[in-house]
Amino acid sequence: MKGRLLKNATLAKYTSWRVGGPADQLYMPFDRLDLCEFFKTLPESEPVLWMGLGSNLLIRDGGIRGTVINTRSRLKEMRLAGNASVYVEAGVPCAHVARFCGEHGLTGAEFLAGIPGTMGGALKMNAGAFGGQTWNIVNQVEMINASGKVTVRNPQDFKISYRSVKGMVKEWFLAAHLTLQSGDVAASQQKIRELLEQRARTQPTNQPSCGSVFKNPEGDYAARLIEQTGLKGFTIGGAQVSEKHANFIVNVGKATAADIEALINYVQMKVKEHKGVELQAEVCIVGETCEVISA
Repeated sequence: MKGRLLKNATLAKYTSWRVGGPADQLYMPFDRLDLCEFFKTLPESEPVLWMGLGSNLLIRDGGIRGTVINTRSRLKEMRLAGNASVYVEAGVPCAHVARFCGEHGLTGAEFLAGIPGTMGGALKMNAGAFGGQTWNIVNQVEMINASGKVTVRNPQDFKISYRSVKGMVKEWFLAAHLTLQSGDVAASQQKIRELLEQRARTQPTNQPSCGSVFKNPEGDYAARLIEQTGLKGFTIGGAQVSEKHANFIVNVGKATAADIEALINYVQMKVKEHKGVELQAEVCIVGETCEVISA
């Protein structure tokens, strides 16, 4: 193996919330071929979790039993593929994809500038921002399975909906072919700048968060419901409902994953109580809780 393998690795420094317990093992692949070879060494029953930039992910304080694949600064190939198409591997940050497309006069991917994760994560959850959704521009994807075999699949092979993508079990996104439109470089770059300025004005980009915590209910906005429930600024431990954007939870000190999860549950309970709406979490919550030992 050419990649880096760590045992009992604490995951907090790899997540955007800066929380999370240890993984039994953490693997950072050298490239896609190395990753294929690594999968061949794992038992077929081994639990596997993929991480990119660690956004949209809450890892509990007890950590992960199994193997975590970290694609941060890995699986980062991106190139033009002809006919207004772009090939991008799973580890490329979404913001880089938006900028690359804009620089080459391709439009339709500007919204990716507002997604604080990698292309792999965007594919997994049909991530969206500013009215755009990932799978609206996906033509094909490459998947890797638990045996290290790579398969090409089409959007029709998945059940795709708002912030949800369901496909084959024990397969993970390796790369995507994006289909875009030819356009004006300057106009595309200007749109990206405007979207980033809007994001900086409205979101707590200077504090540790995971991005949006809750899905927007049909015909409404989670942030509006949370704010009208009076929860902006509400804190549990080191976790706080952002005072800038109510659909963000920020780590304002030494928050634990338990603090954040407790705050998520509290917000859901209060919005249900005051607004009659059951907010669904957009963030993926994984791992084991820590036992609390009473004195």
